[in-house]
Amino acid sequence: MFKVLLWALAIYMLYRFIFGLVIPVSKTASQIKQKMTEMQQQQAQQQQEYARQQTQTAPKSGPTATPKRDDYLDFEEIK
Repeated sequence: MFKVLLWALAIYMLYRFIFGLVIPVSKTASQIKQKMTEMQQQQAQQQQEYARQQTQTAPKSGPTATPKRDDYLDFEEIK
């Protein structure tokens, strides 16, 4: 009789361990992995869009205006 109760208690504890800890942890791990994959895909898309915008707004090579020397003020250090 005592053996049967001990086995029933062991099976119950194993059941509680599996369904209370192992399964929820594995589900959470798979959800985190899925969210990380989604975030990486979103980041890759944003980088592609940024690169596309940079190529579209890149200045065209042409003559650049050099600033005149008269446009700058001399800097004097104040003590």
